[in-house]
Amino acid sequence: MANIKSQIKRNRQNDKKRLRNRVYRGEARIAVKNARTTIEEGVPESKAALMQAISALDKAAEQGVIHRNNAARRKSRLVKAFSRMVPVQVSAETAVVEPVHEAEPVKRKATPRKSSASSPKAKKIEESKVEAAAEPKAESKASSSKAKKPAAKKSAAKKPETAAKSSPKGKKAATPKKPEPKK
Repeated sequence: MANIKSQIKRNRQNDKKRLRNRVYRGEARIAVKNARTTIEEGVPESKAALMQAISALDKAAEQGVIHRNNAARRKSRLVKAFSRMVPVQVSAETAVVEPVHEAEPVKRKATPRKSSASSPKAKKIEESKVEAAAEPKAESKASSSKAKKPAAKKSAAKKPETAAKSSPKGKKAATPKKPEPKK
């Protein structure tokens, strides 16, 4: 039993948090268990149970009851199990259902529509689109060759500077020695 005021208060706070966290942890545990059983049985309602379990795990992680990676791992395992699930074939009794006769829809005459391609403006737009689609390819080749040349010059200019600073492998760079202090 704590006899320090701060520790007594800390114990009270921990009890409150424990009770609050217990709700979220319990909901997540129950939802995951329900989802697993429905997935194993292949029940059609398993997707709803899966979504409920994911929601419960997200809430628990959001509240800090479980770690977010823990929630992600559990959700991943549930989704994998759900994807492997083979739904059970529901064998229903053959019920005789009489077809319902509906009124046939009224057929309308097809009216010819004016083609937008027949107008002179539409033809010009289509031609410009075709030309624009062909042009970037030609430009990209020319611009890429131009772009490569200056980049090569820059890298060549940098090489002598770095070569002066760097030293051959295994040898230390020559640094000026400091004069030894007199005794």
